[in-house]
Amino acid sequence: MKNTIAKVALSSLLMSGALMAGKNVAPAVVPVVPIVNVNPLYVGLGLLWSGASINCPCDNSSRKKNTSYGVMGRIGYDFNQYIGIEARAFKASIDKNFAETTHYGVYLKPQYHITDKFNVYGLIGYGQTKIDFDCPTMDTYDESGVSLGLGFEYDMSADETVVASRAFDGQGDQEKGWGIWVDYQNLLHNEGPNKIKANIVTAGVTYDF
Repeated sequence: MKNTIAKVALSSLLMSGALMAGKNVAPAVVPVVPIVNVNPLYVGLGLLWSGASINCPCDNSSRKKNTSYGVMGRIGYDFNQYIGIEARAFKASIDKNFAETTHYGVYLKPQYHITDKFNVYGLIGYGQTKIDFDCPTMDTYDESGVSLGLGFEYDMSADETVVASRAFDGQGDQEKGWGIWVDYQNLLHNEGPNKIKANIVTAGVTYDF
């Protein structure tokens, strides 16, 4: 009798399994991450304040200081969330005192993302700086060398697309759309016999492709 009950229970179990196997069971839904071709290229346009000073030989070697304003353009490429490269150029000749400054250079751009919208960065590179003076005994100073800077960027875009092909998209000023930047850059420090110094502060808008 016990053997009969056991056989009946086993048969019922096997039949239930067979019936369950024949049912239409919906497959598990696996989210698909879209592959989006994101271009790590960005461009920017901004305004700048330029400060320069010199021991002017045409004025009893007194220290003269110059302030002027201008426009800067920049173009860059982010290799990943930590490092990029940037080229920039500007001319400061608006409301000058006695000199105008022109500069262009290429810089490595190490960066750190504090939040998804905000990142800080450094500039380490090589540039050419030209200062045209209104001074009878010194017209132009043209020098190339190392230039350093520090700044921050803020992303204003609303693009929150998940991107599989670019893991760092959406961090800092790297999403497709508009952003802003502010930075400080030292161009020259006690260069030449006249101890020429030059530095700039820039602010502007940037667009990430």
